Amino acid sequence: MLINHDTRCALEAVVDLVNTAVVREGGGTRDELTDLPALRRFVERHALSGVGTLREGDLAAVRAVRGTFAQAFAAGETAAVAELLNALIAEAGTTPRLTDHDGYDWHVHYFAPGASVAEHLAADGGMALAFLVVAGERERLRRCAAPGCGRAFVDLSRNRSRRYCDGRTCGNRLHVAAYRARQRGVTE
Repeated sequence: MLINHDTRCALEAVVDLVNTAVVREGGGTRDELTDLPALRRFVERHALSGVGTLREGDLAAVRAVRGTFAQAFAAGETAAVAELLNALIAEAGTTPRLTDHDGYDWHVHYFAPGASVAEHLAADGGMALAFLVVAGERERLRRCAAPGCGRAFVDLSRNRSRRYCDGRTCGNRLHVAAYRARQRGVTE
């Protein structure tokens, strides 16, 4: 599946946003998006363009968008994902336009000029997720299979085989645990 740079960046922002509310085993969550400085760091980390001064209302609105994205990762049926994304994109007032800002080549922004950070994320992130649905690739939206993790990720591997949010941490941890268990079985 060919994913252009802009869509990949939008998907990375969606995943990072969803993962700011880490769901723990047993139902508890740890929220990493609790104040304006955290939101500002998120905006800077993803180089979101056209975002003006952030206000308290932006924090609540971005957290609401995060909730919708999380529902898209959890939805069992493609029709349910499509319904969520259609509502999110419509509410964001999507306005596709060509732009070549900040030294980047021509690309499409889906948010209107002057959009809030939540509208920006909803429009660009919603469209990126919509592209996956249209391509028949919704199953690429996954949660980490490591016990106790549950972080979201988009499986962009060729054969759609990725199971962990990060192979160096969650994947490696499970492989080492399985190896040690096998070694204990051999020595007993």
